[in-house]
Amino acid sequence: MHALRLFLSANRQKHESGVRALDISKRFDGFVCIHQQNYFPLIVPEALMIEPTETESKQTLDVFIDAMIQIAQESIDNPEIVKSAPHHTVVSRLDETFAVKNLDLRYEPLF
Repeated sequence: MHALRLFLSANRQKHESGVRALDISKRFDGFVCIHQQNYFPLIVPEALMIEPTETESKQTLDVFIDAMIQIAQESIDNPEIVKSAPHHTVVSRLDETFAVKNLDLRYEPLF
């Protein structure tokens, strides 16, 4: 069993239109496709790691690629649509600064 990992950078989008890797990751929530994308700011600035499983069909990978192309074009033509994502989820975009400053951590032992 081999895993495919793709590491992409959103540095160009950040410098050209202010769209960050986190914005791109949130925009993917509006598409029905691979949900294994993650945002890792500590590894590489503006890095996205995409890790599709071996069970993904070619059709799913094609939908994912189409979504990437669309998001790349949106970041040029209308960056606000990417920056304000997600648009079609139960929970809207969280305020990252508020979450960091107002931590609500709980630990409950299992036994």
